[in-house]
Amino acid sequence: MKPTVLKCTLLLLTFSAAASAENGVLIVLKTSTGSGQTTNQVQIAKSRMRAEMGDGSGSQRALIFDGARQVMLIVNPERKSYNEITRADVDRLAAQMQDMMAKVPPEMRTQVEAMMKGRGMGAAPPARIEYRRAGTDKAVKWTCDKYDGYQDGQKTSEICTVDPSVLGLSAADFAVTQQFTEFFEKLMPQFAGQILGLGQMQTQGFSGLPVKRVSTSGGRTTTNEVTDVSRQAFEDSLFAAPAGFQKESFPGMGGRGRQ
Repeated sequence: MKPTVLKCTLLLLTFSAAASAENGVLIVLKTSTGSGQTTNQVQIAKSRMRAEMGDGSGSQRALIFDGARQVMLIVNPERKSYNEITRADVDRLAAQMQDMMAKVPPEMRTQVEAMMKGRGMGAAPPARIEYRRAGTDKAVKWTCDKYDGYQDGQKTSEICTVDPSVLGLSAADFAVTQQFTEFFEKLMPQFAGQILGLGQMQTQGFSGLPVKRVSTSGGRTTTNEVTDVSRQAFEDSLFAAPAGFQKESFPGMGGRGRQ
């Protein structure tokens, strides 16, 4: 092969590789509870994000959100399956839940709402958290601004924040997390914003990016800490269902079983 042709070929290969990847932010998150610790990752690109999280039973799930398409995937590695939820699905489910609550007799409504709240569901989000400044603290390797969180007058959480610039980032890097929070809160209000709380920076009464969060619920304390932040190039495949995984209907969205 002639040198000129070889150079062109290498340039094309390099361009193709770059075109299949997207620059973004990798956040490593450590979660500590009374039963132990887990380490997960959150990958954030311009209009897409992927977050790992436990489901409460010890199993892991991957949440993938495409802001441009307004679609969320829930990937289950153990079952080698995934659920796909669209904005239309979420709006339809929220309307169904509101219609169901409207038909519940008043004397039963409190009981039903308590049951749904315990399952992370509901027609409305939980009581808003009021954050009050409480000095400074240390989170891993950053000095941070501490806030105490109160719900209905009771202290339920603590967070510690830093300005995104301390991490070499800006608020624009987290634009897609705000979209994800707005999407997810209709589906499961109890957990909206709990993935790092990234979508709450401008709406919850504190300043900066949370790098540490301590919350208590039902006598159980959970601590989430950011341990590392870096910029990376992510392959498109990271934001798609893994090859060979079967699509399943999400409970409540209509249909059953594998598709």
